[in-house]
Amino acid sequence: MDAPGSGLFFAPAGMRVLVSASPKPHPAPWPLLPASCPPAILPSVALDVAAIFAEEYRALRPRAPMPPVEVRFRRFTSLNTTIRLREGRLFASLSDLLEGAPDPVLHAIAHILLAKLYRRPIDRAQNLRYKRFAASAAVQRQTELIRTTRGSKRYYGPEGRYYHLEEVFDALNARFFCGLLGRPNLTWSEHHAKRSLGHYDAAHNTIVVSRVFDRPSSPRYAIEYLLYHEMLHLKHPVRMNGLRRSVHSREFKADEARFPQLAEALAFLKRL
Repeated sequence: MDAPGSGLFFAPAGMRVLVSASPKPHPAPWPLLPASCPPAILPSVALDVAAIFAEEYRALRPRAPMPPVEVRFRRFTSLNTTIRLREGRLFASLSDLLEGAPDPVLHAIAHILLAKLYRRPIDRAQNLRYKRFAASAAVQRQTELIRTTRGSKRYYGPEGRYYHLEEVFDALNARFFCGLLGRPNLTWSEHHAKRSLGHYDAAHNTIVVSRVFDRPSSPRYAIEYLLYHEMLHLKHPVRMNGLRRSVHSREFKADEARFPQLAEALAFLKRL
């Protein structure tokens, strides 16, 4: 079928596609771009981009009626883009980091979002064009800056009931890094999460460890391995390998293999 299905879909690099069948009236906070109305006569900062979305819609669905299109730049904390179909209207929200982006990049974004929404194949050239833009050094620097200044990080502290993250960090630092690794912010998670056991947030220089480890039944080697893994992200930052983000590089994996109880730790994590 040509019509999109309901649900949530994820497109490349922070792109989200939402479909809503809600009958509730949706006020139009942004100017609409009907098919019959030339972009020049509608006063809106996003009209040029709305025209791009309309052009890509027509290329993707040449015989379908043109829905009204609304586009708005929003203060996201990353390079997010979303599109939703609601009551026959298209609503697109783009990160304000994309204001002033080259037209070919905006065409690529519009194509990718619309293709995902209507379940059409994504053109490889358009996909590559957007990936090159998102992976550029200038965009990466700006995205990281925005995440640092706009984003927030919940901090619950390093002290748990059974384990103190700073004590574990300092012991691992002396053992594997000659004490040379600067200590980031360390915090337990809010909940006993099992899907996300830990992560390092470079934008806020924070390591978060799931509270599921803060219990007497958790062997010390398990939390040591988890924290050691996140500490390696400080030593081996994410880097770009062409258009791909290399999170766990060859050097990262070689250092990870040095952990003496790696097999036991991984087996314990699988049992959680």
